[in-house]
Amino acid sequence: MPKTHVILTSNIIGLGAESDQVSVAAGYARNYLIPEGLAIPLTAANKRRLEVLRQRRAEREAHELNTMTELARSLEKLVLVIKVKTGDDGKMFGSITSGAIADELKHQFDIRLDKRKIQLAEPIKSVGEHEVAMNLHQDVKGTLKLRVESTTPPPLPEEASPETRTEGKTDRRGRRPRVEEAPGAKHAAEKTAARASAEKPSGKGGSRKAE
Repeated sequence: MPKTHVILTSNIIGLGAESDQVSVAAGYARNYLIPEGLAIPLTAANKRRLEVLRQRRAEREAHELNTMTELARSLEKLVLVIKVKTGDDGKMFGSITSGAIADELKHQFDIRLDKRKIQLAEPIKSVGEHEVAMNLHQDVKGTLKLRVESTTPPPLPEEASPETRTEGKTDRRGRRPRVEEAPGAKHAAEKTAARASAEKPSGKGGSRKAE
């Protein structure tokens, strides 16, 4: 495939930046780079524009550095909350990727960030607090606090009846706890016992006739 040399007039990720002289496929230069204004042919006349392109590149890179530095400071003050569904055991359904974090940053804080700047060794698969590394610029690193919360309500505990709660329980000495009587029950029992005592026959000869 024939090659041609061009001078880049814009920053193209993976290829180069303004003022860089690169070799690319002739068709790529002819059909895309040059028509889109991203590059110019490498000629003696165009070489005179290199100083202007270098100045533009320096200004762009300085602006990007300042922007990313300020963004890193802002991100360190934020807490990004992502809600997920979990099972009864608390485990997440699915995982959180760098793309999902980038989407939530845009949705919650109107921060537009390339997901490639979000450094995840592997997708996040657990609820709780996480610290996410950010590679915002070759000279700017940062971190983002991420809190993953479950939207699944926890299972309700089984409500035990009073009898079930006391049945089988013992105190420190191995005795079962005394069940509290209802108000007035003790007084009623005492009256019943007194009436039974009054009606009981006295002596060995049986009951005594009233005079």
